[in-house]
Amino acid sequence: MLRIAQKSSRRAARRTLNASASHALKQNVIQYVRLDGARGLATESGPYDTVVIGGGPGGYVAAIKSAQMGLKTACIENRGSLGGTCLNVGCIPSKAMLNNSHLYHQTQHDLKHRVDNVNLNLGTMLKAKNTSVTGLTAGIEYLFKKNKVDYIKGTGSFVSNNRLHVNLLDGGETEIESKNVIIATGSEVTPFPGIEIDEKQIVSSTGALDLEKVPEKMIVIGGGIIGLEMGSVWSRLGAEVTVVEYLGSIGAGMDEEVSKSFHKILTKQGFKFKLNTKVMSAEKVNGKVSLKVEAAKGGKEETLEADVVLVAIGRRPVTKSLNLEKVGVELDKRGRVVIDDQFQTSTKGIYAIGDVTFGPMLAHKAEEEGIAAAEIIKKGHGHVNYDAIPSVVYTHPEVAWVGKNEQELKAAGVQYNIGKFPFSANSRAKTNLDTEGFVKFISEKETDKVLGVHIIGPNAGEMIASAVLAIEYGASSEDIARTSHAHPTLSEAFKEAAMAAYDSPIHF
Repeated sequence: MLRIAQKSSRRAARRTLNASASHALKQNVIQYVRLDGARGLATESGPYDTVVIGGGPGGYVAAIKSAQMGLKTACIENRGSLGGTCLNVGCIPSKAMLNNSHLYHQTQHDLKHRVDNVNLNLGTMLKAKNTSVTGLTAGIEYLFKKNKVDYIKGTGSFVSNNRLHVNLLDGGETEIESKNVIIATGSEVTPFPGIEIDEKQIVSSTGALDLEKVPEKMIVIGGGIIGLEMGSVWSRLGAEVTVVEYLGSIGAGMDEEVSKSFHKILTKQGFKFKLNTKVMSAEKVNGKVSLKVEAAKGGKEETLEADVVLVAIGRRPVTKSLNLEKVGVELDKRGRVVIDDQFQTSTKGIYAIGDVTFGPMLAHKAEEEGIAAAEIIKKGHGHVNYDAIPSVVYTHPEVAWVGKNEQELKAAGVQYNIGKFPFSANSRAKTNLDTEGFVKFISEKETDKVLGVHIIGPNAGEMIASAVLAIEYGASSEDIARTSHAHPTLSEAFKEAAMAAYDSPIHF
């Protein structure tokens, strides 16, 4: 009996010791930490100057810029890889698919008299997309190490204004302290009420990047940039694509003239459009998806059938895991973080940039805000010119624009001049047999100041940078027209459109 009692006593003692040790270990882990970039291990440290929550285009740029200015910086990212939606399942993989599908389509059609027996290897195409992604995400990790940014893999949430709790991806948890916090958690796909996305037959843009085979028929809900880009990929690979759009035009934000031209070109490529149409429901039946639609203003119901339905009605801010109510950060009715002109939220020391707050959901806009927010924290000033943020649709032809469109200027009562030049009159475009589209300049009538530039045609996404620079520096159309552009290049169409805005073009 004595031995049994002694054993029981020792077991109880061990349990007490283990419990104490576990509590002590937990308390030791919940402390100020930073990650050793070389080993990925947590080590003790004092508070950071800046912590960025989110490692997307806005977040990682803000982190790097902060570190470059001498601020002790960390970035918390819960995806397990840097680059955010854009790099992992958005901008980058979609552009890989757009480029490769364009090459395939061009070979099948434009070069059909010169090339024989070209077949699609979808698996190889998807692998090339994934290779692009992994290479670039690894590149950002290298930049973090180079600039001494601590990379914390986990989900961060606010404990107080300057204290964050992190659930680490590899298990465990920790807390870190920072004098300033930048929220850069980005956005997610906006769900369609009543339609469940399974990423197989009813897909978001993420699932549309990984379809295992080319669908015979695809319906795209939403005629915005994402829907038209992903629709283009699968149309080129052989799918019959129908776009269902609630509004009366495609490409929200485009100049009306450009949108109409774009609509005609895509229709010629094989797209079908149902504009002014609303989706009522979707149901999976016998391996197909049955979509019920009707006129936006009400009317007879119609049923459409497809193998795959892509839901591309937009994106919404991601804030649900941040515990913002704990620190009093205000959201608006659309779930966006409310900020002032210094990116400061309603709570001092907490900033927000990118898709999680106001403005267009564009990676390059988030990057500019990331740099500006970092500079404001360090220097007290930073600036983003929102009139000089370009938009690009990476279809073929590409569509790109910056500044004001005609409908905006008409509504504001601004007097303006128009200058246009078609690619059909451009020598390089004619030589390349790629002549669809035009460049359109809009300049202020009295001063000739460039107010907006809209391009539909080859290389529009690259060419628009010149227009952004012109608007940033307040250039006139004559300034651009009198600037030499190399011959023969597509950019000569840009110069001639500027000439047309203040005088007359030479070659048209």
